[in-house]
Amino acid sequence: MSIAFVFPGQGAQAIGMGQALAEAYPAAQQVFDEVDDALGEKLSTLIWTGEIEALTLTENAQPALMATSMAALAAMQAEGIGLDRASFVAGHSLGEYAALCAAGAVSLGDTSRLLRIRGRAMQAAVPVGQGAMAAVLGLDADAVDRVAQEAAQGDVCQLANENDPTQNVISGSAAAVERAIVLAKEAGAKRALPLPVSAPFHCALMQPAADEMARALEDVQFNDPSVPLVANVLADAVSDATRIKALLVEQVTGRVRWRSSVEYMVAQGVTEFWEIGAGKALSGMIRRIAKETTCRAVGTPADVAALQDV
Repeated sequence: MSIAFVFPGQGAQAIGMGQALAEAYPAAQQVFDEVDDALGEKLSTLIWTGEIEALTLTENAQPALMATSMAALAAMQAEGIGLDRASFVAGHSLGEYAALCAAGAVSLGDTSRLLRIRGRAMQAAVPVGQGAMAAVLGLDADAVDRVAQEAAQGDVCQLANENDPTQNVISGSAAAVERAIVLAKEAGAKRALPLPVSAPFHCALMQPAADEMARALEDVQFNDPSVPLVANVLADAVSDATRIKALLVEQVTGRVRWRSSVEYMVAQGVTEFWEIGAGKALSGMIRRIAKETTCRAVGTPADVAALQDV
């Protein structure tokens, strides 16, 4: 049995996530304490008892989701279930930072600060209302890519996320994404609908954020990960710290190739995916990509306990 540890991205956030882990495991509580210290604020209070609108703000959601993933991993390690069980790590968009932190490529404090910078930079890159994203259901990635290119008409419009065989996401200027929604339906999409996001992630409009992340990453110590990372923009394994830094910059404007990443890991012999952190969104995608694999969500003490039998 070969296992991949995968880490969720934005959209999985929920008030109360990780709280039961922190109450059950001192090591999980320590993760939240360290993230609070790194950011100079009580992000954990927002996560556990705050308002969902505030938690959903990109600058909060990104470090909060990473913290929850790292708390779940700390709980696993407290039970003797460590990263030595994993053949690969991977994460969806911001989840890639959690994957790298898990694999020892970057410290928890630095990961927290980088995600706060990333969240703010991505939010500030495009004025509110000028960008948009849309989910397209029922068309394959190549068809959605063609739709995006046709809809651009001089504006930015790109295939941003290849999530699974039935779901792909377009990102770009608001007018172009509106055109893409119409064209996708004409092309046979079952559904094409705008997403409730605050900025057009993973497209060329995010270049100012990519530039800011390049500057931020220059100042952070990265190590080669102890487990290979399957990078979003490559859908291939990388283990070189310098290359990973460059890919994290590219990821801000580049496509999240999640479907291809899962297919790569399966081709390398992975039979189980453990989704570490909040929610079960990645597990749903993975089941649609690779029906023959097993998915386990690890976000509560009960989930951690269940791993003892694996």
